[in-house]
Amino acid sequence: MQRLDKKIALVTGAASGIGQATAIHLASEGARIMLADINEQGLQETLATIIETGGEAHYQLCNVAKREDCEKLISATLEQFGGLDILCNIAGIAFSKHFADVEQSAWQRMVDINLNGVFNLCQLAMPHLLERKGNIVNMSSTAALDGQIYNAAYCATKGAVLMLTKALAIEFATQGVRVNAICPGLVQTPLVANFSLPDDADMMQVMKMAPILDPSEPLEIAKAVAYLASEDARYITGIGLPIDGGQTIG
Repeated sequence: MQRLDKKIALVTGAASGIGQATAIHLASEGARIMLADINEQGLQETLATIIETGGEAHYQLCNVAKREDCEKLISATLEQFGGLDILCNIAGIAFSKHFADVEQSAWQRMVDINLNGVFNLCQLAMPHLLERKGNIVNMSSTAALDGQIYNAAYCATKGAVLMLTKALAIEFATQGVRVNAICPGLVQTPLVANFSLPDDADMMQVMKMAPILDPSEPLEIAKAVAYLASEDARYITGIGLPIDGGQTIG
């Protein structure tokens, strides 16, 4: 049985990686999907995969850092599907630099995409989620749970996403909207493949971030999103679920 049959889900970052895997998996669980990203080619590929497997989806180009883009995305979702049940905030960026080398523009871009984008869509979607007793799944990170060398900006934004998740979970719990986050560790995605450390990185410190197990696949994270978004998780709200191969055990 499809756990998300006829549910309407909005997935950002849907052109690749965890976002793409999540959109495709939610569709396989019966959800109707609005795909969002800045990468139109990737969106078209995700859309084609969903359609080919009998799912229903549409896409909207969206830079989550821009409030007006987020407003258009919510409007497009409502116009296309008539409501919203599940918001998946997965779009994000990462970079690794010595703290002294983080430019103001790079810091601001990280905050705008990783944090402000989540805030924008949570705030804009909430009235519609309240109408349908829906839920939100935000993508945080193990960087929200442990300090990570050369990742100050990323840790700051993902930590803020986790605490935003918890605050919203408390505020809206009695109104029927659940809000949860997932904290992935090392996942085989384009974001990780393109990630590079400073040339003079202290590898002993870097290795403290290494998982005990092998890296996970995007589908493994997507399956956790589907669980948290479903009625199977009706008694779960305000968590930051680590999926990290043992990275944060200590």
